Formats: sequence, structure tokens, C-alpha cells
Amino acid sequence: MDFSAGAEDGPFREEVRCWLAEHLGDEWVAGRDDAAVRRAWERELGRAGWVGIGWDRAYGSYGNRAASLTQQVVWGEEYARARAPERVGHIGENLLAPTLIAYGDAAQRDRFLPPVARGEELWCQGYSEPGAGSDLAAVRTVAVRDGDTYRVSGQKIWTSLARAADWCFVLARTDAGERRHRGLSFLLVPMGQPGRVEVRPIRQMSGTAEFNEVFFDGAVARAEHVVGGPGAGWRVAMGLLERERGVSTLTQQVAFAAELRNVADTAVATGAARDPVLRERLVRLWAELRVMRWNALRTLGPAAGDPGAASVAKLLWAGWHQRLGELAMRVRGAEAAAGPGEWAADAPYELDAAQRRFLFGRAETIYGGSDEIQRTIIAGRVLGLGGGRER
Repeated sequence: MDFSAGAEDGPFREEVRCWLAEHLGDEWVAGRDDAAVRRAWERELGRAGWVGIGWDRAYGSYGNRAASLTQQVVWGEEYARARAPERVGHIGENLLAPTLIAYGDAAQRDRFLPPVARGEELWCQGYSEPGAGSDLAAVRTVAVRDGDTYRVSGQKIWTSLARAADWCFVLARTDAGERRHRGLSFLLVPMGQPGRVEVRPIRQMSGTAEFNEVFFDGAVARAEHVVGGPGAGWRVAMGLLERERGVSTLTQQVAFAAELRNVADTAVATGAARDPVLRERLVRLWAELRVMRWNALRTLGPAAGDPGAASVAKLLWAGWHQRLGELAMRVRGAEAAAGPGEWAADAPYELDAAQRRFLFGRAETIYGGSDEIQRTIIAGRVLGLGGGRER
């Protein structure tokens, strides 16, 4: 199974396998698939205190390091600069945990933050649905109160890491009499409910299956925890989406810079750099990446709390990364259409890292809120135009 968070990561980095073998023993690593090794890597990061650094410690010690915002940025950038593997715990660490700190109660923080900090429990995000991809207010998943729990019925789609996750935070309608953004609740649903929660991978044209469909059988699928209280789901969900910027964006840009250098090196090696049009596109991508960095730094400082910051950041990086993937194929010329290995009719078609990034990049202007939705948010929250306020 491929539980990788990024299509370009491929098999788990050999350096990390060697490190884990040294610290856990060769006999442990031998024969383990990438999913098991990724989990082990999360636990090692947790044991060393590198998961959840800088969480607000006013709510108690969860085993993470205290760190200023600057130190968090330094850690994230150095992790990316070292070309360390994609994390499988980032949804729990960067999205769920800050949301619990902001909106959860003491019992929820005590239950869920420590295992995230230890790298022991993995999370996925249950937002998008068929027919309501980026329009979260149109969710049709329902949750009906049954004693101390909720029975959850419905389907989520494009759920990253669902096959690896232990838990899913789910936006569901708990008040059938309300519509759109009213009557929603933010539920924490255990994935380990055989026959009650079903996960089906979605195979993409890149050959990988990061996204999944998740089905909840309302007769038996249960959820006990509601973050922020019943009916507060929209406020909590919007607060969570605001977390998808800042430190993580700066970390992402370090990886983008490395990819851009690779494309530039390839352009020189193939002779494509002699084309003035391609040279101009390389320079433009470099300049746009610098703009993204300064914008991310701005949102961590004077512009903190800017209601449109998350949407602006998403628009900037998603389109930029797509254009980089296209240019990476362009500078290789006809070779970009051929895989790295010999073609065989009875074997899967192989792709190299750049080809996978190019193909996977087609999804980037759609997942996490499509470009159209981001512009609607900016129109409503920043410009005060109609149609964007409730999103």
C-alpha cells in the first residue's frame, strides 16, 4: 500500500530506513513495508520531541518541545532542506491539534494531543463529499444523536491518508432542520470500526492512491467526541482551514526551491536554457517563489489574522507548483514522455519523480479548496462582496 503524503516521495527514503535499523534493529526494519516504516519514523520523531513543537503549553505538557514561532519556522525549513521524507502525521499535528487547542475541551485535549505528539495516532480529514467538493456548507453526511454517541451516515471523498489513519475529523450535519453552514458539527470518528467505516483508494493517473473514498454506515458507525459543541461545526471547520498557512507554507517553499533548482539544472544539461522563452519562465518562477515567501512571512507578522491570508497562499502555491511541473516536462523535451525503465505490456508503466509531480500537480488547484472557491472567499472576506461570507 502507498500511504505517501506526496507522489514524489516514492519508496520510503533509504537513509531513514538505515537510521531506523540502527536505532530499532535490523530485524525490525527487514521486510517491513513503507507504511510500517513511516509509522515508525513518526514515533521516533515523537520520542525525540519533534512532533508538535510550540503547541500552547498552557493546556499542559504533551511531550513536545517549547518553541517560539521563529524556532518552529527554522525546524520546518531545516527538515525540508535535509530532504527528509514526507510526514504521515502532519494532519494530526498541524490541523487537528491546533484546532483542539483552540476549540476543544480539556478532556479532548488530554485524550488526543499526547498520542499525536508521540507519533502514535494518525489522522485524516473528512470534509469533501461527492457533489460538494469545495462547498463545505453543502455536506450531506449526517450524524444522529444516540445516547452518548452519534450514528454517522454518509460518504467523504478525496480523503488523504485515510487508509493509514486511526481517526478522522468529520464535518457532518447534526440538525436536520438547518441548512448550509448552520446545524453542522465537528466529530472525531475512529477509523477502526470494521464493517462500519469503509475506505476505498482512488487510483490517480500518477499511479499512486493518496486520495480515498470513506463510507460511514449509519446503523453502526459511531462517534463520541464533538469539538466545540453540537452545531458549532462551521466555526471549528473554518478555524481549522486557517491553520493551513504560515509555518507549513514556509516549509513547503524550501522543497519548492529544491525542485526549481533541479528544473534549472535539467534545462542547462539538455540545452533548453538557451531558449530565451524558457529562461524567462525560470526567472519568473524564481521571482514568484520569493513573493510567496515574503507573503508567508507577512502573515506571521504584521498581517497575522488577515481573513484572506489562507486563500491567497493557496492560490499562489497551487498555481505556481502546477506551472513548475509543466516547465519540468518542457525542458526535457521528448524524453519527458518516456518512463525511466523499459516498457512492458504486462507491467505497470513506470514514472520518475518529476513525471509523478507533474501529473499529481493537476489536483493541486482543486484539493484543499479549488481556486474558484478561494477567490470567492477573498471576495467575501476581504473585499466585502456578496457570495463569500459563509465560506
